[in-house]
Amino acid sequence: MFSRIIEKPVGFLGLVGGISLLAGCGKLQNDANVPLPYYANQLVAECYLENGKVPVLTVTESVPYLDDGQAIAAGSQVLALPNGQTVQLPTDVTVTLTLPGGQPMPLRFSPGVDAATGKYHTHIGSTALVAQAGQQFGLDVQDKRGRHITGTAIVPTFIPIDSVKYKFNGLTGDNKKAYFVTKWTDPGATTDFYRLQLHKGKPANNTETDNDISDKLFNGQSYAQVTTYRFKPNDTVTATLYHVDSLYYDFRQSTRNARNANGNPFAQPSAIHSTVQGGLGVFSVLVSDTRTVYLK
Repeated sequence: MFSRIIEKPVGFLGLVGGISLLAGCGKLQNDANVPLPYYANQLVAECYLENGKVPVLTVTESVPYLDDGQAIAAGSQVLALPNGQTVQLPTDVTVTLTLPGGQPMPLRFSPGVDAATGKYHTHIGSTALVAQAGQQFGLDVQDKRGRHITGTAIVPTFIPIDSVKYKFNGLTGDNKKAYFVTKWTDPGATTDFYRLQLHKGKPANNTETDNDISDKLFNGQSYAQVTTYRFKPNDTVTATLYHVDSLYYDFRQSTRNARNANGNPFAQPSAIHSTVQGGLGVFSVLVSDTRTVYLK
């Protein structure tokens, strides 16, 4: 879960590289004041719906790349996180979820932290959702400053995990490790995307691998995702397979590219491919299957 989206001004990193070269030239160094373009903070919404769970949503604001930490101080509430950090949350935001039958479900402002996952939210619904494949949910987020986010999400079909297996390398002591295999069958009539997470120990806190997968190379076939030799005897491994839509897949790819570009003077700024309109963020329905194995 992201707390804030940081926008990177085009051309800034190249300038930093130039200044760094001048810094090594002794008397040739000159300070330069670079006027940065005006940046309007945008609303950022993050909402993942799941069948049988009460919906929660997180709303924050994007900030400039060179933010001094005070960009959203006015009209915000500070939330303390378990890791000792704090996050500023806008308080003038109203959120409404539209259910498949057209009924609105307002999500009330109630900031908090999920004790199981450590993730925080700003808004929460009133009742657990009933979500079936093919149904569509709608999202409406707006504040008193005229910013307005909308989005829709369709419930993906359920794709089960066929099997999970592991095998040790035959070595002993600290060198004894196992690879892990997760296998499922891809439907052939559609283009499909997946997210596969492997957790070691408690799933909420110990993500071992997190992969985004397209079925371009195995459409309509059984597929096995294999790890390296990385697990030890007595490890508990949980595999979670999400069947996701193309918008969520593209969003995940873009956020990964943005993280990789951050701080890299040779990388181009990477735009976030949001699944919502009018702002930044993601709105999606998560459908998953889970298997847990104890490695003996």
